[in-house]
Amino acid sequence: MADQKAPPAVTIPDDLKAKFPELIALILGSESMNDEERQYWVNILPVMTPDQIQNLKDILTNEKDQLAAIDQKYAKEIEKIGTDKLLTATDDERKKKRDDRAKREQEHKEQEDSAASEILEKIQGKGA
Repeated sequence: MADQKAPPAVTIPDDLKAKFPELIALILGSESMNDEERQYWVNILPVMTPDQIQNLKDILTNEKDQLAAIDQKYAKEIEKIGTDKLLTATDDERKKKRDDRAKREQEHKEQEDSAASEILEKIQGKGA
């Protein structure tokens, strides 16, 4: 089966693109609309009053600004979470290294104690 090219999701006449470039961009970029709703707004643009057009533009600009603010807030929170996780991971790694070093030091001490005990036994055995 041959791949068919999907039709554009929203059809926008060239005259509307030229007359309302910013509003068209806001309509296409709106996250609160599906393609059917986008097409509806594009279709009724020619019959909307200037006040209605301004209201639509204000609503879509407000939505865009609010979403950008939310994205920025969560980006900061994600960055903070990432920083917290990094600090936790660094602390965990440092603790593991300290524990490993303490374990090696304890093993070395036990070996030295054992060697010292053997030497003491040999010395005591020779002197007896």
